[in-house]
Amino acid sequence: MDQVSAAEQMIRRFARQTNLLVAGRPALVRCVPGASDGVARALERMLRDLGAPRGHAGDPGLVEYVLAADAADSEILLEGAALPDRADGAARIAFAGRHMPVSTEIASTLDVAGVRIGIAMVLEPKTAQLALLLRDAGAEVAVYAHPDETDVAVADALRAEGVPVVADPTLSGAAEKQAATDFLARGFDVFVDDGSHLIRLAHEVAPDLVDRWWGAAEETTSGLTPLRSMAARGLLRTGVMAVNDAQTKTRFDNRYGTGQSCVFAIADLLDPLQITVRDQPALVIGYGPVGEGVAAHLAALGADVAVAEHDPVRALVARHDGYRVGDAAALAEGALVVSATGVRHTVTPDLLAAARIVAVAGGVPDEVDLSAGAHGALVLADGGCINITAAEGNPIEIMDLSFAVQLSAIAHIVAERPAVGVHALPASVDERVAKAALRRRDAEVVASHTDDTDDWRSTRYTREDAS
Repeated sequence: MDQVSAAEQMIRRFARQTNLLVAGRPALVRCVPGASDGVARALERMLRDLGAPRGHAGDPGLVEYVLAADAADSEILLEGAALPDRADGAARIAFAGRHMPVSTEIASTLDVAGVRIGIAMVLEPKTAQLALLLRDAGAEVAVYAHPDETDVAVADALRAEGVPVVADPTLSGAAEKQAATDFLARGFDVFVDDGSHLIRLAHEVAPDLVDRWWGAAEETTSGLTPLRSMAARGLLRTGVMAVNDAQTKTRFDNRYGTGQSCVFAIADLLDPLQITVRDQPALVIGYGPVGEGVAAHLAALGADVAVAEHDPVRALVARHDGYRVGDAAALAEGALVVSATGVRHTVTPDLLAAARIVAVAGGVPDEVDLSAGAHGALVLADGGCINITAAEGNPIEIMDLSFAVQLSAIAHIVAERPAVGVHALPASVDERVAKAALRRRDAEVVASHTDDTDDWRSTRYTREDAS
């Protein structure tokens, strides 16, 4: 294994064994006598490209990459300790909880005693922690997960905590729909969704239940788009808080979280095939926040990245970020194609025929159109969202921010009972979440001097004549 590959393997090993974020987390590379300086330099360069600041002993959350003369003896330390065992569901939930301080802080202020809250999300350790935080705040919580978004060990561990869970990976078709319908029939005051699948199903099969909701919170871009369409057509029957649109959600969850988790999952799946991301021609379709993150992480691992984007402003941003920009049909030939649109059938049969490898970092079913049957591409994770179907979702501290926003949205719904429609969260939510996260990262915002805004006159013409 060459030096760059050895460095990449260590970074991905850290992410895989902890489900923690590389960007923003201080990292320190140490060499024991005889260790390769080349691997150390490659590690430091890749960590910098991924957004990890250079760490020092005593930094909170420090990761140390300790390189030995024999690569097999190299180790990774998290705050001075060996990386955790990730086999046990309950242990993973507890580990996630220890790395979700912002959500814990927000949850401690909630007034939700007796409030019935339904959660329909990917069921993995962070979601379990969200449910437990709400339960501990006094809410009556129940959790639903789609069959292909269920971590069975986590579901069992959450049930053992006394939280009702509807999550069965064996369901499909009519049985899956019936399970979702039965979950809705439990009756809720507040509903929290990811993709708005159950919010929309409730409008179809049980609108009377929706009418009793105090409000709902939606996590994703792909979920808000149809809800806004419903609102414009007069079909929406509840107030929805657009959690995805909060800056502390979309700027971090979409770019850093989805970018890292999807690209690392792709690289992990390609390892057994002896295919590397490095030097691979790669096409990212869609250059919203998710596409930005995917492109940046692919580039950090050494891919030759191009972007296809129909929005001219986003395409221009991609060009200024250093990527080739053009038509997907021309750029897909022989490439690793990653769809980051959240739009059904983004990857057409023609693109499948041209691509070498296809993966999805968006968030809707059938983002890859597999209806044509035979094609030449290797489709990873059957075309499902790669960080969910082949990994453990977004990193923990990213979901700590997103769930802190979710908890703030729940508090807003309980207090305000928003009118029917899709609503932005107050700007104060972003400020509160960001400040809490900075404190936990041993950082702070220092207030800057501002001019007196009450005096609107231009100072250019109010200065005294020096002569």
